[in-house]
Amino acid sequence: MALLTDPGLPESRAAEIVRGTRRLLGGLGFFGVTELSLANHRRADIAALGPSGEIWMIEVKSSIADFRADSKWPEYMPFCDQLYFAVANDFPQELIPDETGLIVADAFGGAILRDAPEDRLPAARRKAVTLRMARLAAQRLTQTADSGWTAASGLLT
Repeated sequence: MALLTDPGLPESRAAEIVRGTRRLLGGLGFFGVTELSLANHRRADIAALGPSGEIWMIEVKSSIADFRADSKWPEYMPFCDQLYFAVANDFPQELIPDETGLIVADAFGGAILRDAPEDRLPAARRKAVTLRMARLAAQRLTQTADSGWTAASGLLT
């Protein structure tokens, strides 16, 4: 879902939910990345690192059809301490599995309506996921810093 990471593309419902969820997470001291590839070849919509090293993953669902078409969410659980679904306010909340937390968000913010059960990661897995997040974030920062640079001027354009 390249839409979550490309600010040049038009806004969509999923992008609005991602933006609001990331704003909520930031207010809680959690910062992370979108579209994190996991060791099991799945890709988390949002993976966030908390102030004490806790790892949350958030699966964004923009519609009922999107939710019903994707049953891979249990495969994210071995890679995080807590797993949440983030949906818009008009999404039927009773569809969200009890094994996960629930975030409701729009483009401007969000709220946790139900905390996710916590299942702490083993140290080796925590280190591996944290390193994967750090490398992805550093890669994106490098790409951003490199974009627009021209050899002729030596300046950013």
